[in-house]
Amino acid sequence: MADESGQAPELEQVVEETIVEQMKPGDVVIEAKRLGIWTYVATVSATGRPYVTPVHPGWEGETLWIMIELASVKAKNVAANPQVSCHWPVSEDTDMDSLMLWGTGRIYDDIETKRRLWDGVFDYDLGMWAPGGVENCPDKGFLEVIPTKALLLRFYGAKGRAEWQA
Repeated sequence: MADESGQAPELEQVVEETIVEQMKPGDVVIEAKRLGIWTYVATVSATGRPYVTPVHPGWEGETLWIMIELASVKAKNVAANPQVSCHWPVSEDTDMDSLMLWGTGRIYDDIETKRRLWDGVFDYDLGMWAPGGVENCPDKGFLEVIPTKALLLRFYGAKGRAEWQA
């Protein structure tokens, strides 16, 4: 991408020329669902070590929920540092679009939250991971992610980007 003088533009100039749209919170949910059932959630330990794992989340309104093991690295990391991020990766099925989401996490292990989320929030049977059902899964909980920022990159960002911030 050289200009008339044959010089390549500075990176800042290329970024400024990228189409930037503003999203609403509901748009983030729609895009996340469009991009697939899997996302990668990143957490950080108390010592600063990053940890990334694939998860199959569910949405309740504009809140992201992830079923977790209460003794997992994810749960320990969120207890130490509630800042999390998620990434819905590019794929040929989505025209190479991807979504990054940042938010604040909180772990819930109370029976009321489990009952509320058990049916209707997730598009799969949670009993696969908790065969004892909602009433008998003391080792399971839910990670709530309240989104604070999102960035949608269309075709790696080459076809534009959409942003949202709380």
